[in-house]
Amino acid sequence: MSVGLLAVVDDILSAAMKASAKAAGVVIDDAAVTPQYVQGITPARELPVVGKIALGSLANKFLIIIPAALLLTAFAPWVLPYLLILGGAYLCFEGAEKVLEWFGVQHGHADEGDRDEKKLVLGAVRTDLILSTEIMLISLASLEKGLDIWATLAILAVIALLMTGVVYGAVALLVKIDDIGLKMAKNPVRRVRHTGTRIVRSMPAVFRFISILGTVAMLWVGGHLVLVNLGEVGWHFPVDVLHGMEHALHNLGPVVVWIVDTIISAIAGLILGLLIVGIVLGIAKLFGKTPNFHEGEESPADVHV
Repeated sequence: MSVGLLAVVDDILSAAMKASAKAAGVVIDDAAVTPQYVQGITPARELPVVGKIALGSLANKFLIIIPAALLLTAFAPWVLPYLLILGGAYLCFEGAEKVLEWFGVQHGHADEGDRDEKKLVLGAVRTDLILSTEIMLISLASLEKGLDIWATLAILAVIALLMTGVVYGAVALLVKIDDIGLKMAKNPVRRVRHTGTRIVRSMPAVFRFISILGTVAMLWVGGHLVLVNLGEVGWHFPVDVLHGMEHALHNLGPVVVWIVDTIISAIAGLILGLLIVGIVLGIAKLFGKTPNFHEGEESPADVHV
């Protein structure tokens, strides 16, 4: 009995690792996007906030995404592409709004005083919902056909725990590495002290880069989601153009193909995001409102090197 149980567990873990490998790109995006939500808060609150976001991510996966994915796959699979288009459009909107801030275009009112931790966590969990949805759906699509619902559920649960641990473990390390550097800078050993000083001095530039990478990731992932799933719902032209470019560059190698795919997806995401920002601002102006696009996160424009 124990041997059979171990074999089942091994099969589940193997299937989970294989399926989650295809979502690795989105995991990197998720890890790049999240640290910007923690910048600017007091050091003592950084890990607790990361912990709250991680718990929110687990809630997203176990209470919303996995049950919805299983139900929709069983009863209404045609709905999934539309949901991914909406999610991708939202990421494009957030990314485009941050790009506008790089050029000094501000919307809503800037936060005054301490950052609102509740809004910060809600904003991060909301963005995580979209990225986690793509991670889980890609993983679901990668599973072998014919698995029963309990095996599928077990594999998705392992993937959810694994991905959350990887993403938020990396985020926790990123947001606390400056504290590690500060402790090293006080070490009596000269070489260790100099290394710690270099770490501390480099962190503003690192976080500036991460903020930019996170914004680009939103546009890339969002644009790719929209392009691919428009083809799934019947409008094939955008994804045909994308695949045509990939085919034309096939002989140059997978790295070049990936770079071009990323650039095209990000540009498409930026265009769509700017369009959505314009629509939101136009509707708000009609009703005499001033929309506030911030949910507590640090804008890339506010991260100083």
